[in-house]
Amino acid sequence: MNQRVTSRSVRTSSLRTRAAVLAAGMGATVVLGTGVAAAAEASAATAATSAASAVQAQAAAQAKAAETQAAAVAKAKAVAAKKAAAAKKAAAKKAPAKKAASWVNPVSHYKLSASYAQAGGMWQSTHSGQDYAVPTGTKVVAAHGGTVVKAGPNGAGDGPAYGNAVVIKHGNGMYSQYAHLSKVNVKIGQIVKTGQRIAFSGNTGNSSGPHLHFEIRTTANYGTAVDPVRFLRGKGVSL
Repeated sequence: MNQRVTSRSVRTSSLRTRAAVLAAGMGATVVLGTGVAAAAEASAATAATSAASAVQAQAAAQAKAAETQAAAVAKAKAVAAKKAAAAKKAAAKKAPAKKAASWVNPVSHYKLSASYAQAGGMWQSTHSGQDYAVPTGTKVVAAHGGTVVKAGPNGAGDGPAYGNAVVIKHGNGMYSQYAHLSKVNVKIGQIVKTGQRIAFSGNTGNSSGPHLHFEIRTTANYGTAVDPVRFLRGKGVSL
């Protein structure tokens, strides 16, 4: 009887021990599983943080590289612009200054008609100047800068054959005369520049048609004319 009780007690104790061990094992497994899960979550979070940091670092590097490149391009453009400006300035210094024309033709878009010393019934002896065939109202300009010494009708004092006329005294001791004008735009004593308008062409006086009669003289008066074409060509004027 005592042996049976003892045997049962041993078996019961053994079962209890196994149950306790099994329970402990299951608890350890649960604890281990929870730990693994937590570790996995922590690892994933760390990986995500690392990836975000890497993306930010890459973006910052790209931005810095773009900024560096833009700065280099801007610097290169500034250097090129500076060199171009220096080259232009140097070329301007080397290039000879363009001088203003000393003498010019008294009219534009003309046709040369009666020439100097040409014989004909229109003149007392020979022609005293060069005629420029142009329509009435064509702008007449000073062939060279100077002072107006004659201006008005009756050839400005040289006779009715010239019609309305102007005479300009130049600094080189020469004079220019403009005749058969329709209108005079200057007065005696007025200083004019080369190329400045002084009158409009016409058909006044002893004239067979609209034109400008132009003379170069050694004095202000009739009878001192020289060949105006030769004179102007000597001053570099093309006719």
